[in-house]
Amino acid sequence: MATKTAAKKKSRRTVLYSSGGKKLYAVRDASGKFKDIQQYARAHAMDIKRGSSAEAATAVKKAKKAATKAVKAVAKRPLSAKKAAPAKKAAKAKSPRKSAVK
Repeated sequence: MATKTAAKKKSRRTVLYSSGGKKLYAVRDASGKFKDIQQYARAHAMDIKRGSSAEAATAVKKAKKAATKAVKAVAKRPLSAKKAAPAKKAAKAKSPRKSAVK
């Protein structure tokens, strides 16, 4: 009979404040001991820059869908169809000005 290994606990961040008043994250390891202390501003900036795996998966799905849609649109278009030439602007006819006779 196989024994199950204990699931590894995700490291958590505890919010602390420095003596200068800066917000800090104290990162704990799985056992609960402090592993690292980070400034909140730096940690938060990295969290924003690094996207989640769910967001990445959604972006990939959207890209695939757009590519498929583009391929289908090209396939539906007949081969002999040419783009219509843009309409030329009609030149305005100038009315002749009568010169004033003195």
